[in-house]
Amino acid sequence: MSFPAGPAGGARTGGSAPRPPDAPAPGNPHIPHVGDGPPTYEAEPTVLPAADPDDLGDLVADTVLDGARYGSSTLRAASVRGDSARYRGEPRRDSLLTARFGSGDDALVLVAMATGARATPGAHRAAAEACQWIGRAVGRSHRRLAEDLRAARRGDLKSGLHRLTDRSLGRLRARAADLGLEPEEYAASLRCLLLPADPRCRTRVFFGVGTGGLFRLRDGAWQDIEPRVAEATGDAVVGFGSPPDRLPEDEHLTMDLGISTPPSPYEPAPEPPREPFRFRASVARPGDALVLCSGGLAEPLRGEPELAEHLTRRWEKSGPPGLAAFLADIQVRVKGYADDRTAAAVWEA
Repeated sequence: MSFPAGPAGGARTGGSAPRPPDAPAPGNPHIPHVGDGPPTYEAEPTVLPAADPDDLGDLVADTVLDGARYGSSTLRAASVRGDSARYRGEPRRDSLLTARFGSGDDALVLVAMATGARATPGAHRAAAEACQWIGRAVGRSHRRLAEDLRAARRGDLKSGLHRLTDRSLGRLRARAADLGLEPEEYAASLRCLLLPADPRCRTRVFFGVGTGGLFRLRDGAWQDIEPRVAEATGDAVVGFGSPPDRLPEDEHLTMDLGISTPPSPYEPAPEPPREPFRFRASVARPGDALVLCSGGLAEPLRGEPELAEHLTRRWEKSGPPGLAAFLADIQVRVKGYADDRTAAAVWEA
């Protein structure tokens, strides 16, 4: 079992750090690495990022872990500093936000993850601000979004979330201008999941901008369901790039309706060129595990079959792992992939 190769120019990196013996502790069911050999870097954090005594709020923890259970779904989410950043003493460029808006069956759960631009000093701040701004935007609109989810108004969801995403990233571009930076120097990818708390609603919505992965583990097989970007405009296209005749019956409603998005008041101009908005609404089945992740995990999942096989063994029949076990699962290392890893997984009862 394997995924197609990831995009060119990915996160394969090298390094010259000495590596201690990398063997699992006695009784530990988790393996330290998969692939053709151990990674170059050490398996645990080494150097802390430099701290400014007058700006300690700018520090980013090496690891963030969260989880919840609502209705028929169980959520696990984690963000971990990559091997390369740990060795170099750089902050984690990935940011993770998990938030519940509302209460009871009307509540809406948002998982947002962002990755700051590579080789820019404020990458971690840009990622954190992207998550905060989309969180505020979704939180202020959560009642309408929850209603649209329950009513399966995919067109309204897509156009509305497109506007909220545009405005949030527009504020990031405005922030770059305030700092005297070029837009690409203070930028971030942004990928989100919306999960209704209502157990009667099994619609799960992904939206965002930028690279990463959206996968589904169903009946023991991984499906790469990352929405592809249409190369032509005009006719409506299926949001994740497969012809309708290849889709399961319950996926035919998942459409990119080609709805245009008006300019955001936060954005002074449409330049520089922006990555396209990605959207997918899908219906969960009992037993599914839906995984949203940043490029740091998506690329080894696509590029190293042993990682996908290991996670299948871990997750196929045992159900949702505990928080510590989930963290160990997403940290299984692959030689040549040393970026931050951020992932959110939703198991369906």
